[in-house]
Amino acid sequence: MNLKIPLCTLGLACTVSANAQGPEVEIDLTATEVMSQGRTGTCWSFSTTSFLESEAFRITGELHDFSEMASVRVIYPEKVERYVRYHGKHQMGPGGLSHDVIHAAAKYGIVPQSVYVGGQAAVAYDHGALDGMMETMAKALVEQSGGVAPAGMEAVEATLDAYLGALPYAFEYNGTQYTPASFRDAVGIDPAAYATLTSFTHHPFGVSFVLEVPDNHAHGTFYNVQLDDLEEAVHHALENGYTVAWDADVSNKGFSFRDGWAIMPEAAASKEVWETLDAMPLELTVGQAMRQLAFDSQEITDDHLMHIVGRAADTQGREYFIIKNSWGQGNDFGGKQYVSISYFRHHTIGIMLHEDGLTKELRKAMRR
Repeated sequence: MNLKIPLCTLGLACTVSANAQGPEVEIDLTATEVMSQGRTGTCWSFSTTSFLESEAFRITGELHDFSEMASVRVIYPEKVERYVRYHGKHQMGPGGLSHDVIHAAAKYGIVPQSVYVGGQAAVAYDHGALDGMMETMAKALVEQSGGVAPAGMEAVEATLDAYLGALPYAFEYNGTQYTPASFRDAVGIDPAAYATLTSFTHHPFGVSFVLEVPDNHAHGTFYNVQLDDLEEAVHHALENGYTVAWDADVSNKGFSFRDGWAIMPEAAASKEVWETLDAMPLELTVGQAMRQLAFDSQEITDDHLMHIVGRAADTQGREYFIIKNSWGQGNDFGGKQYVSISYFRHHTIGIMLHEDGLTKELRKAMRR
């Protein structure tokens, strides 16, 4: 995800409206504090790691701070190797999707943040040099090696160790010895239990397909449902105590981190009218065809991943999903935002949730 991170997330001055008013919270599920991904394209790891932290709490009753950079360290060499195997004709960049973190948990495991911080202070992540080095090395491997040369991949691993640190394969945490796999199991995370959903008409409903967005470098599949069912999946999950990982388009005027909102106004003269509940503008009614047209025209793009942790309603009875962003705590809501249902319906790329959080009908249809 190559986003322009707001300056306030980087520890710089950020003016927030004194009039910002949040809607009444209906559901507020347990999650860790909002973190900042800094100057990195790793929102996929921050959002999904936060999601797994909430999952571990739901399952065990214990809240842990997991390392986001451990998943990054696992996934980056795979990106380089895949780029080389496709002769350089493949996505190569820092982005990813939620299933990459699940894959890292399955392949390697999970470690606490205190065990693996990723080579930099958590408040000052900057992967500009690392990402440039990875791209340069990947292109050099394509041009020079003529294949996936072991020596070349060893150099990639060594570079990642220098920037991020070598992954631990045993550690002590709260007085107990673990491996990453045994810690994953101890906190209750089963990588096979997570389902991904989307809603587009260029593939049939009721089947899984490889979602065609650039950061789906691992060619992960999503189960295709109708838009009403996608929205209902989130409501049902939240109402039953399950949070949701969310991939969406945020490169539009309706998404405002500073104001703490994400809305689809039908008419709004300026962003100032969004600042209080009584002045929120009317929103468009979003249907399947409207959403598909926006995706086909690439108005909707795969920009950013976040974590849905609750639901709220404003004074007019309109509902909002509450999200944890990964741009720091620099707004009136501590880094969280209120996403309108219209915005969710129009701008969602896909979601991930535990299979037990699916509706009975959807779980049966997916044979889970």
